[in-house]
Amino acid sequence: MTTLADLLDPLTAPGLLTETQPDGSIRCTACGHRCLVRPGRRGICQVRFHDGKELRVPWGYVSGLNADPVEKKPFYHFKPGSIALTFGMLGCDFHCGYCQNWLTSQALRDPGSDESATFVRRISPEQIVAVALRAGADVIASSYNEPLITSEWARAVFEAAVREGLRCVFVSNGNATPEVLDYLSPVLSGIKIDLKSMQERNYRQLGGVLQNVLDTIKRAKESGLWVEVVTLVVPGFNDSPQELWEAARFLASLSADIPWHVTAFHSDYKMMDTPNTPPRNLLQAAEIGREAGLRFVYAGNLPGRVNEYETTFCPQCNSPLIERTGFHVRANRLTPRGMCPNCKAEVAGVW
Repeated sequence: MTTLADLLDPLTAPGLLTETQPDGSIRCTACGHRCLVRPGRRGICQVRFHDGKELRVPWGYVSGLNADPVEKKPFYHFKPGSIALTFGMLGCDFHCGYCQNWLTSQALRDPGSDESATFVRRISPEQIVAVALRAGADVIASSYNEPLITSEWARAVFEAAVREGLRCVFVSNGNATPEVLDYLSPVLSGIKIDLKSMQERNYRQLGGVLQNVLDTIKRAKESGLWVEVVTLVVPGFNDSPQELWEAARFLASLSADIPWHVTAFHSDYKMMDTPNTPPRNLLQAAEIGREAGLRFVYAGNLPGRVNEYETTFCPQCNSPLIERTGFHVRANRLTPRGMCPNCKAEVAGVW
């Protein structure tokens, strides 16, 4: 019987984010776990493995390929209103119980995701870029699974995209290393990072380390990447005012211009008994972000029920500049150079 591993293992290439050890094991530097992978074994993500000679990493396929508004990623200050062609593979280095993409992210980790084998489609970087151009995309995004663990493939796609004048972004959990950020920086323009909690015990529950994510947000910002941050507000998990204040203050300490998206949880995967986030909780989180000094705070997943928190306002004169409903941009009054037409203030972003 053919297994998912039988399908995926041939769709690999030699890994580049590696450090070979004297005993023949290989240290993987694609994500913050820094797995020491011995011959015949797999990393925590399961999709990067040691074949006895080298570390093999995912290559040459997608499990998802869709043209979406860039706002769906979500990016609100990165080419607003444009189309992002989004591609993804299989696998993740976390195991979040509320994952909305678990069929792709938990491949080789949860037998319930084995049907993701039917999503796999062989493709080249050039073919992905051709799809983007036909779709009228200005942006190519790596998402759906955790893109850090497929960084070699993402860079190959991004190199082909940059040659055609496209911008490239990551949609990531932020469990990165300095090595992978340096590897991607020549072709990456923006990154959306999930800040899932400000409590270490919560991150351990999800399979990560809080400090890795905080360090990634800081490094990405300092490196010149455009950074937007998302916190999925999960009832009973990370929705206390104290924790939301900690998240907002941390971001504001790096830059008041980092857009913070607080988004609504809905029951999924292993958390079907957890209630959906009510609008009032999302509004409270957004208000905390504003009070903490963040200039651009957005509330997502509840279009039309979050008051002004779908709109981008001028940070100087408070004029509405980009009006949205859900992922749809209804009006964009920014000048081509990203300035407020009323007071001429520059608005942070990639316009």
